[in-house]
Amino acid sequence: MTALQDLLPPEERAELRRLADGEAEGLLPLPVATGTAGHPSQSLQSGDADPVITSDIDNLPSDAMSPKNAPDPALVGKPQAPTTSLAQRPPADNTRRRRPEGETVLPEQPQPEARPHEPMRRVPVTLISADVISRMGVIGQLRPRPEVLLLDDTEADQAQATLVIADSVDEPTLRALRALRIRKAPGLVLVVTHVDDAGLAAAVEHGVLGLVRRAEASPERLVTAIRAAAAGEGSIPADLLGRLLQQVGALQRDTLGPRGMTILRLAGREAAVLRLVADGYDTAEIAAKLRYSPRTIKNILYDVTNRFHLRNRCHAVAYALRNGLI
Repeated sequence: MTALQDLLPPEERAELRRLADGEAEGLLPLPVATGTAGHPSQSLQSGDADPVITSDIDNLPSDAMSPKNAPDPALVGKPQAPTTSLAQRPPADNTRRRRPEGETVLPEQPQPEARPHEPMRRVPVTLISADVISRMGVIGQLRPRPEVLLLDDTEADQAQATLVIADSVDEPTLRALRALRIRKAPGLVLVVTHVDDAGLAAAVEHGVLGLVRRAEASPERLVTAIRAAAAGEGSIPADLLGRLLQQVGALQRDTLGPRGMTILRLAGREAAVLRLVADGYDTAEIAAKLRYSPRTIKNILYDVTNRFHLRNRCHAVAYALRNGLI
C-alpha cells in the first residue's frame, strides 16, 4: 500500500491519507454534489467551503411552486392526458355510423304537421230593402262583423244568405219573396216590423227560414239568423214559433183532415198513384187503372211534388219510399 501511494501524485496521496484518518475515527464524509441533481461532482477538494446541493428545481420561477400552482397530490405519479387547444383538435367526423348486423332500428314516428290557424269562415250575404235608411242601418250593423261578408248587387249570385228588410208582410213583400224563391235565392231571412198570423204563415210558405223583428234586430241576432239560414236551419222567435205550430195544427184539423189529406203523409189516391209510378206505369196507364182522367193524375203528381218541394215524379217516388209513405 505504501508503494502504491508513492506512485500517486502528492495531491491524491493527501486525499487518501485524509480518508484513512476518517475511517480510523469511524466517520465517513458524505458525498457532495456540486452540479445538477443526479450529477455529483467527480472529486472533492480539501479545504473547500461546505458544498451546496443544487438541482434543476432551483431554476424554476418563484411562482411555479406557489400553493396556487402546486400539483395535486392525488395526481402525482399518474399519467396525465395531453391537453390540446381548439385549433389543434381534429375536425369532427360527420360520416354516418355503420349499423352493426342484427341491430333493431325502430321506425321514426311521423311528427304531426303544424296546422296553420284557419280564419273564421265568413258567410256571404246580400241585402234587399226598399227603404234606403233601413238598408244603411243594417249595413252599419253588419259591416264590422267578421262572421258575415256583405255583397254588392252585382255579386248576389255568390250569396249564401239573403236578408230582406220590410215593414210588414204585405203584397209587395210577398211578391219580392216569391221572386227570390223562383231565383232559388239561398237562406231567406226576413227582418220585419209587424207580423200577424197570416203574414207569418205566408212568409214560411214562401221559403223564409229566419224571421227577426226589427225591434230585436241587434247585430248578434242578425248574425245568428244569417248563419242559421246559410246552414239550412230555421230561426224564429219562440212566441212566433208557437203561433206557427198552432196554425199548422188548425190547418190539418180543419182543412186537410176532412179531405183525407195530411201534411206529413199522402192521401190514399196519392199513395196509389206513386205506387203505380214506381212499378213503371205511365200517366195514361195509371189513369186507366184508377179510372181517373190523365189530367187528374198529373194534378195529383204536381200536388205531391209541390208540397214536399220535389223536382219530378221520380224524385217523388224516391222520397215516398225513403220515408215509408208507400
